[in-house]
Amino acid sequence: MDSISVNKFRDNLKSYIEQVVTNHLPLKVTRRSGEDFVVLSAEDWEREQETLTVLQNSDLMKQIATSMATNLKNKGYQPTDGEIDEITGI
Repeated sequence: MDSISVNKFRDNLKSYIEQVVTNHLPLKVTRRSGEDFVVLSAEDWEREQETLTVLQNSDLMKQIATSMATNLKNKGYQPTDGEIDEITGI
């Protein structure tokens, strides 16, 4: 993660915001007195929140682990060609 001073961030706010949104990379802004902060796009923040929700759900994590184990053994659910077409939009 890149890091810049709060003064540099303030002086080039528009440019840095555009970079964060376009490149989907957070930016750490440091301050001499006070806590540092991180700037990230709303889309990236929402994605992070979804990931945290999944990781904190033990039942869902067990389901994912079971699914991965059966998939590795090629014993998992195999969708039909029609279902694959529906999923991929073909």
